[in-house]
Amino acid sequence: MTVPNPDPSPVGIVIATRNRSAALAGALRHLRNLPERPQILVADNASTDDTRAMLARDFPQVRVLALPFNHGALARTYGARALDTPYVAFSDDDSWWAPGALSTAARLFEEHPRLGLISARTLVGPTADPDPLNEVLADSPLGRVGDLPGTQVLGFLACASVVRRSAYLDAGGFHRLLFFGGEETLLAYDLAARGWGVTHCPDVIAHHHPAPAPRSGRNAVQRRNELLTAWLRRPVPYALARTRALASEARHDDHARRALRGTLARLPAALRARRPLPPHVERAARLLEGAST
Repeated sequence: MTVPNPDPSPVGIVIATRNRSAALAGALRHLRNLPERPQILVADNASTDDTRAMLARDFPQVRVLALPFNHGALARTYGARALDTPYVAFSDDDSWWAPGALSTAARLFEEHPRLGLISARTLVGPTADPDPLNEVLADSPLGRVGDLPGTQVLGFLACASVVRRSAYLDAGGFHRLLFFGGEETLLAYDLAARGWGVTHCPDVIAHHHPAPAPRSGRNAVQRRNELLTAWLRRPVPYALARTRALASEARHDDHARRALRGTLARLPAALRARRPLPPHVERAARLLEGAST
């Protein structure tokens, strides 16, 4: 029998959710059984279903941050601010952490002071199939450096990531402009730009049980956010080239058309928030793109 750790876990868990009470309850049952006994905070994005009633009835030990409206991925930042643990693991309402994963993550953070974010190994569905992203991250051409564990990356899956809370808040957390969908790359850029390490550590394991069908409009939102990320952080010629390419696709592709419209509506705000990457991070981003073509 596994004996729970009597000491408070240095890793807290934040779950951002909206109107998915049944899936959330399943994830919480797994998380409440972790041997680390982490503090769990649900940042509820103004759910209109029975989410809050279910939490009060079935999970009274779980902290709830009841947000007045839907903040998207920014709910994770509100959750991280509300916690006082040095490290924060993010879950979605369809994901949870393997037993021992949070203890491993805490040890890696303690041993590597520059480490800002751990991208975990993700196992998908009831058969625990490796997510294809695992191999992409493990093979990152950015390689390893002596003061960080794992392989350096500039991408990750949000529901399979653990952050040093101070680093996450230092980088500003997930960007308000992107809302949801492909928001991870911008955070990885911002952490790296401020000197924090972002690495893939396969000994830290997360489980993800996504719904069988993709959510409506997700492809267009992700493409929109890729382009907004370019305008927020990448060189202007690069962003212009990506915009021209999407405009060309939009002539015959509805997803591209919606992505372009969404980008143009948010472009003034993106230009106001523009902060180009330092040269060494831009070089890393270019190296990764070259490896994926």
